[in-house]
This record gives sequence, structure tokens and C-alpha cells, in this order.
Amino acid sequence: MKMEFQLPDLPTFNSVEEERQEVKKKLAASFRLFSKFGFSEGLAGHITARDPENKNTFWVNPFGVHFSQICVSNLSLIDENGNVLEGEPCNAAAFAIHSSIHKKRTDIVAAAHAHALYGKTWSAHKKLLSPLTQDACAFFDDHSLYDEYNGVVYDTNEGDRIAKSLGNNKAVILANHGNLTVGKTVDAAVWWFISMERTCQSQILANLSGRPISIDDKSASFTREQVGTEEGGWLSFQPLYQMITKEQPDLLD
Repeated sequence: MKMEFQLPDLPTFNSVEEERQEVKKKLAASFRLFSKFGFSEGLAGHITARDPENKNTFWVNPFGVHFSQICVSNLSLIDENGNVLEGEPCNAAAFAIHSSIHKKRTDIVAAAHAHALYGKTWSAHKKLLSPLTQDACAFFDDHSLYDEYNGVVYDTNEGDRIAKSLGNNKAVILANHGNLTVGKTVDAAVWWFISMERTCQSQILANLSGRPISIDDKSASFTREQVGTEEGGWLSFQPLYQMITKEQPDLLD
């Protein structure tokens, strides 16, 4: 007997103001989750979310503020030329990378990047992830590799090359740097980053413990359609959002 399960529709909003507030709440919660999961690394790391009204602008964490201190009220709004419209300036690398991605990928709302331990460790191999587990299948034929490393990304020309390498995928491995994920919601983009970090950890451990056997391509592709959809990414984020807002309600300030 096969049990049928219908994924819920993504949320809709009655006004752009309501949607903007929801985007900012999810964004602030995402930084708190990144802090909780140990993804903070000095000044590195950024998550951006396209403003629902002014689509050539994005919300981002202000420069030099720890992920654990981000809340709705101290998010910054930056336009595609780097002008600060609200809040404080952001990390220059955040602008160089994310502005290019938001310009090229008009279908996505959010992009997430941090120097998380296992992601940056795996990136040094300059290899794609293998479909070793059910969770890893979410990225099967849906992530790419940017195999250059030219120091900290301060130049939008390199941001353009990263965006080109990302293509239409949900994620890109930045060689010797870490992972970057995108989504049509903040929820999905951030869930994919968290899941990809764990997938890197799993692959590293599997390689250390022996010779892992990958899931065959047909099954991996089929599983991606089950666990790797935009709706699935959004849904997987919801328990984390419930947890972090209950634990740290000040993030909504």
C-alpha cells in the first residue's frame, strides 16, 4: 500500500509589505540558524533575499555583525550598484557575489554562502558530490563546480563567473572556498545550504571509512524529484524556523 502525501503550496501574501516582512523574518532566522550550527567564521558569510517590490535590491546582513546578533531591524538593503538604501554597508564580497547572482538568476529570491567546515573542506577536492545517500540525491545533477580560486571575491567580474558557473542549479561548490545555494524562497536556499553542508560531511566520512557505493543515476534522479524540489526545501526549513524563533524570539525585533 502506497501512502499519498501532498506537499503544501508555498505561502501567498495580501500585500508587498506583508511579503517583505516575512522575507526579513526568515532571513534573520537563517542567520541565527547559521550561528547555532557553527557556520560563523569571522567576517565571512552572507545570505541575501531579493526585495519583493524593488527587485533590483536585496536584504543582507550588515558588515561585522555576528550571525547570532542579526535581527529583522538591523538587516541592510543594498541595490544592484552597491548603494546602501537602509541600514549599514554589507560585506564587499557579499555584494560582489550576490549582486551578480541576483542579476543572472531572476527566478530566485535568495542565495546563501558561508565558510562552513565540511563544505570548505570538500571544496578543496574540486569535485562534485556523489549521490551516496537519499539526502545527497537532492543535489544530483543540480549542483556545479566553480573551479577557480583568486582570493577574496571583491570584483563583480568574478561574481559574474560564479553566477555563470552556478547556471540553473540550486548550488555551486566554490573551489577552496565553500558552498553557495539558491532558492525561490529564503527557506529553500537556506535549507539547501544546511543540507549540502551535512552532505559534504557525510561524503568525507564515507570516503574515510572505505569505498562508498553511489546510488545509480536513475534512482538518484528519481529521488531528487522526491526530496530536491523547491517545495520540499521550503517545507524542510519550517521545523528549523519554529525551533529558532521559539528559542530566540528577539530575532523578530
